[in-house]
Amino acid sequence: MKKNLIAPILLCGIFTHAQNATADTLKTKSIDEIVVTARKPTIESKADRTVFNVANSAILTGNSTWDVLRMTPLVNIDNNDNVQAEGNAVTVYINDRKSVFTGKELKEYLKTIAADNLMKIEVITTPSAKYETGGAVINIVLKRNENEGMKGSVSLGNSQSFKNSQATSGNLNYHRKGFTQSLNGSFNNTNSVNESFNENLIYADNSLRRVGSESNSTGKAPSLTSATEFELDEKNNLGLVVQYYGSTNSYDAVADGQYFLNSVLQNSYTNHINAHGSNLFAGSNLFYKFYDKVKNRILDVNTGFNYSANDNTRIQTTLWDPAAFEGIKTTSENQNREYYIKVDYSQPVDKDGNLLEFGGKMNFRNNIMPFDYFNQLGNSWLLDPDRTNTFGYVENLNSLYANFSKTFFKKLETRIGLRYEHINFTVKQDVGGIERTDSYGALLPDLLLKYSFNENYNLTATYKHSLWRPWFTEFNPFLMPMDNGIYQRGNMELEPNPNDRFGLKLGLYKKYFLSVNYNTTNQDYWTSYVVEDGKTIMMPATFYGRVNNYSLYANTNQNFLKNRLNINLNLGLTYVDNSDFRQRNNFVGLQDYITNFSGSTNFSYTNLFSKNININGWMGLHSQNWGNSMGNKMNFFHSFGATKLFPATQMEAGIRFNNIFRRPGNDIVTYSPIGTFRSVNKWDWYGAHLTFVKRFGNQKVKESSKTNVEKENGGGKG
Repeated sequence: MKKNLIAPILLCGIFTHAQNATADTLKTKSIDEIVVTARKPTIESKADRTVFNVANSAILTGNSTWDVLRMTPLVNIDNNDNVQAEGNAVTVYINDRKSVFTGKELKEYLKTIAADNLMKIEVITTPSAKYETGGAVINIVLKRNENEGMKGSVSLGNSQSFKNSQATSGNLNYHRKGFTQSLNGSFNNTNSVNESFNENLIYADNSLRRVGSESNSTGKAPSLTSATEFELDEKNNLGLVVQYYGSTNSYDAVADGQYFLNSVLQNSYTNHINAHGSNLFAGSNLFYKFYDKVKNRILDVNTGFNYSANDNTRIQTTLWDPAAFEGIKTTSENQNREYYIKVDYSQPVDKDGNLLEFGGKMNFRNNIMPFDYFNQLGNSWLLDPDRTNTFGYVENLNSLYANFSKTFFKKLETRIGLRYEHINFTVKQDVGGIERTDSYGALLPDLLLKYSFNENYNLTATYKHSLWRPWFTEFNPFLMPMDNGIYQRGNMELEPNPNDRFGLKLGLYKKYFLSVNYNTTNQDYWTSYVVEDGKTIMMPATFYGRVNNYSLYANTNQNFLKNRLNINLNLGLTYVDNSDFRQRNNFVGLQDYITNFSGSTNFSYTNLFSKNININGWMGLHSQNWGNSMGNKMNFFHSFGATKLFPATQMEAGIRFNNIFRRPGNDIVTYSPIGTFRSVNKWDWYGAHLTFVKRFGNQKVKESSKTNVEKENGGGKG
């Protein structure tokens, strides 16, 4: 927001000068224009969310969207690339629309989106009934054009860690009257090296397996997103979003293992693993939006189709000492289809601004995942019919929701919501005729109360009942060999995880925020292990038992040196009562009570030495305890960089250093009734990154329009 102060300054100047000047000595003096610009704080804390405003931050240069997500306050990413917020599982939205990616697929997709496209990241810890989620929501908001004409940018990046990687991206945005067209494309060529060590102890026979491995991964990933929007008139918009993401990848690893029985070495072996494959995702979203700005009525209709496929071949050969040889080959050609239609409507119910929102969604999913298993016989591969199978998953998920927001006494803001979801699904294996069909419904209420004592003090109370369902791949029972000498498979008998969350959030002077949360559940699914036919198998399993989670989070955002220096600090402490969970499931060695700590800080300095140089940094420290897994060390991440701006040519050059003082990794022990399983990893997110950006056109941007309730209390497109 800009305010021109020319007129007041001229009046004051003329008045002062007239008092001291005679008629024949009056002098004229030119006064330069003075412009005051208001900037959003880097971190905004609202009733149900924390907003990380990064649009004009130097933190974007040289990073992908995945990197910036890792640096976002309240966010933690575990060793399996699962995103968490305040210790809760997360559903990711992009521009208020739910992403179809999860886990490692989400990571690879977000790595193709240059951070330069980011407007902000919203961490919604208590989402309204409008959202499809069993936990928290992270909404990634991308930039849009504001003025008429064309704008865009091209970015070239080079990363050096253990190996060298390159990234190229570009975006083009055209806006003319009622027509807007955006194109974003990228190509990433990645090369990474990771090291791991595993130690697996089985109680029954006191056997121990130790495996050390080093893996090399390469990948080439193009992506393209097109967004077209027509403003038919002042109230009606029509648009189409089309996404494409593809990748080809290869993976090579060497693992050396030793097998002990009662501490006596029995044999050793060397594994060679070679894998290659391709991934494809294509999605479309056709939407119609009616927005009456005068009456504040919004109708949003979305329909779409998503398709993904991946082909993978993996060959694993094992040479034993004493001499023996084993060869295993697996192939898969998976195809996944999803169809949906979603309707959202909101309108005020009176002149006081009270708001009613309601809507629903129908979602259909059909996944076919064939796996072939071969054993090596001489120089030939022989199909193993006992382990070859086709897994199928069919789902129909329908939902309805309603939210009502009302303000009392101009101080008490309230929002009450109720969501109903009903699911029908079938999981089956073609060979053996194994099938499970199930259906159930769930009511998911939520409540938000915010009381403002005055401008400097407010208190927010929230409650939400959630249901976290297994992802379809977690049902797949196909037996897959892993690098660490054990096997992995899914579990067709998994059950959903219901949980309740209560929260209090105190805001002071719009700079200091303190949150207290209580989460509880009586069942959950976590990693488990079984031994079958001499094979140790890792699989998810549903465990019953009460788990209570208490957490305390503190956040502050401060500006210094005439707003050039911005510092944000986040501290978190959680206490988990696992006693009932441990005792009911016989987890030997797992602690009854677990304490976790997390802390992070972001800082940025704008226009260093008045030379158009921006610097920024980030540090994060996290415990690694969750479920039946315990970390042996804290995980420390850090990143800092500098960007030089060249306004005359609209160019930028940046350098960033990631984790150069300590390479990130984990050291985790997972407890199960049959034994303990330790996993130590060193990751490849370290080194230096150089980036060059060329911009053109008018670079002003704007956010998509939302109602005030959506901005403050957690609305969204769902």
